Amino acid sequence: MIVVKNLYKSFGEVKAVRGVSFEAQDGQITGLLGPNGAGKTTTLRMLYSLLPPDSGEILIDGLDPSRDAMEIKRTLGVVPDSRGLYTRLSARENIEYYGRLHGMSSPQINERVDELTDTLDMGDFIDRRTEGFSQGQRVKVAIARAMIHRPQTVLMDEPSNGLDVMSTRALREYVRSLRSAGHSVVLSTHIMQEVAALCDRIVIIAKGEVAADGTAAELLERAGCDSLEDAFVKLIGSEEGLLA
Repeated sequence: MIVVKNLYKSFGEVKAVRGVSFEAQDGQITGLLGPNGAGKTTTLRMLYSLLPPDSGEILIDGLDPSRDAMEIKRTLGVVPDSRGLYTRLSARENIEYYGRLHGMSSPQINERVDELTDTLDMGDFIDRRTEGFSQGQRVKVAIARAMIHRPQTVLMDEPSNGLDVMSTRALREYVRSLRSAGHSVVLSTHIMQEVAALCDRIVIIAKGEVAADGTAAELLERAGCDSLEDAFVKLIGSEEGLLA
């Protein structure tokens, strides 16, 4: 479970995050929905302790990133926007490396890699170098690497960017399986269809602030709209936020 209260972050004169607050429960998929530049990635980076907040409070499974950064890394699985694969290593080696960083034994790593290879259908490329991988293959490796240590809480930043239809469907199926297993999943996206297909709760972020927070039905009722896209535009008060 994640609790975020009144989070602020600036870069010089740019106020990237301005008072963001929300909760992400276990057994739910929470979507951070907003246009590019809204502050979603900055918020996620503060959650996994890559960036320190200027002010505010974060609790992840009862831990504070500012005090418990190493312990939080053990309970978190992170799929960053850049994916960050080591291109000279194979998919298997990328995943194994993160297992060793988490202190897992070789038998534990081997068992877990085999399990993830089967779950994510990576058998055709698990022993290939990741250089030249398709977007779908890169995302699968990034997810497997994030999940190697069985984290309770999972953060995904724009995971479906650049994916084809079949890869997107496979990603959504896997994210739903995490929810069914009781994980807390926070999914940052600017794609409306992704939110509608996956999220139990939606946090709309615009210009570094939370414009609305609730289930899809609650947001539709609040905006007085029949479609989530129309509700999004109305709630952020700008046609510039219209999403793909």
